[in-house]
Amino acid sequence: MWTPAADDLERYRAVQQLAYRCAESVAAGLEPGVTERAVARRMREWLVAAGVDDWFHVPFAWFGDRTAFRGFRTPLQFFPTDRQLVEGMPFILDCAPVVAGATADIGYASSLGANPTLDGILDDLAVHRSLILELARERRPLREIYEAVDELAASQGYENRHQAYPFGVIAHQVGPLPAHPANVVVAGFGLRSLRALVRSATVGRAQGWSPLWSNSKRSAHPPTPGLWAVEPHLGTGDVAAKFEELLVVTDDDVFWLDDDLPHVRRWAARSHEHQSKHAPAEVTT
Repeated sequence: MWTPAADDLERYRAVQQLAYRCAESVAAGLEPGVTERAVARRMREWLVAAGVDDWFHVPFAWFGDRTAFRGFRTPLQFFPTDRQLVEGMPFILDCAPVVAGATADIGYASSLGANPTLDGILDDLAVHRSLILELARERRPLREIYEAVDELAASQGYENRHQAYPFGVIAHQVGPLPAHPANVVVAGFGLRSLRALVRSATVGRAQGWSPLWSNSKRSAHPPTPGLWAVEPHLGTGDVAAKFEELLVVTDDDVFWLDDDLPHVRRWAARSHEHQSKHAPAEVTT
């Protein structure tokens, strides 16, 4: 296990901010007819130009019903396709860059034009972020937190779509890598990151914990110290959305690495808009 120090957190925060800036920048330039492959390539080129020297995984883009992973049966189906974006279609951009050994893994959901169903999911994800933090601070078993997210999603009328990820994970740990760049990619994943995850899984199995957060028996333990890339992914019909960001776990605290992120800012703006709409009218005399 690894507990990040304050200077480590600053480095990881900077990479996470970089990844989200990439997603926002690329999303702002999307146009009808662009394909998932083209968008994933734009993200990769943007990040390399910004100094990214390796990957936890290369960028992904999912459009339309593919945001809900409908019909996904093999890992190859997660890779970008020639699916074209059309007006009103939801999309998810996901990237996991590494800079000087520090990793981020983010997910950004939006749509090309209006999509009220997507807006509703994005609004409702806010309580999932609060719930995960609250239960992690209580040191509830990861498996129990996963099940609580399931119950909350069901009460909101949504399906758990993170169960479609390999091993059904809602999160995975990321840790320090050697600072020198490698940029060797195998099946979409950085070789150094894959090796680090395998080492963590091997050590964790011997010690009774797992770097993969799911609803399996291997996750029947409290959050272990380190950085967790958490991604609750909810859907209804052919529309799905998620956020993904780093959760910090230390021996005596749990907190989100950064609150200055697009989905958090969106919730704050929506809350302010709601309060303004329902504020009593000013009385003039």
